[in-house]
Amino acid sequence: MNRRNFLASTTLAALASSFPAKLFGALMEDLTDEQLCKLKFDLAVSENLRSKPIADVIVGIGKSFIGTDYVAHSLESDGPEQLVINLHALDCVTFYENCVTLARCIKLNTTTFDDYKTQLQFLRYRDGKMTDYASRLHYTTDYWHNAEQKGILKVVTKDIFGEKNVVQIQRPINFMTTHRDTYRQIASDNAMFKKIKLMEDEINKRTDYFLPKGNLHLFADKVNSGDLIGITTNITGMDISHTGVAVRLENGELHFMHAPNVGYKVQVTEAPLHEYLAKYSKQTGIIVARVNEPAKENREKL
Repeated sequence: MNRRNFLASTTLAALASSFPAKLFGALMEDLTDEQLCKLKFDLAVSENLRSKPIADVIVGIGKSFIGTDYVAHSLESDGPEQLVINLHALDCVTFYENCVTLARCIKLNTTTFDDYKTQLQFLRYRDGKMTDYASRLHYTTDYWHNAEQKGILKVVTKDIFGEKNVVQIQRPINFMTTHRDTYRQIASDNAMFKKIKLMEDEINKRTDYFLPKGNLHLFADKVNSGDLIGITTNITGMDISHTGVAVRLENGELHFMHAPNVGYKVQVTEAPLHEYLAKYSKQTGIIVARVNEPAKENREKL
């Protein structure tokens, strides 16, 4: 058996979670994205993840990505819009996105690479339809709004923290169109620019809420391990500046699993989430989404 086939074997998948992150990361470089996807599914079988609640599956898959490199602008590619797949390096969005996608596949027992691609497209694009750059869900609040419509998750911020404890996210949300030159797809394409502007207009008709970070320590027990976390920001025109997955440690503390930034790897924060947020002046609080157990009847939406 050659090195590539050995790495892709079920035997290694069962051992993957026990490998030192640096060693396992180096070994994975030889694998294709399809083989890495199979590795995740084989690991799920070895740990019997399908029998567990989807929140536990998300955490389990997330932990299997620990040590994976961060890559910026991971979804941007030349030419027409395409379904970009990169399991070798992740940004904060593709990290949680892959956790959810793989978890849904595992729970639905649809675990071919084509199944993975179908679920990924369903999550990443408006109503699951990839047509052009504007069909991709760019702002997190819009992404999660559409995911809620598709039955994938529920934004629970106001429900779990209470209406009197949350604050409206600032409007207008228009960072993309007010920073047009930094987005290649709309910089010189007036038609695409108008589509993005219309998308922003729709977002700004809605009201979204966040829990201010200074109060998180009072309500951390309301967040479940496996919940998706969106970190709100005071950057003008932007809703969410960072995303990840909530993880509750054995001591009960709420931590944050994420792909941090350039030069870092997927990790769980050393400090509890509320202490992590306190370090960054541009981070204002959190929104929380809870992923639904995928129902077999919802496959018709794919």
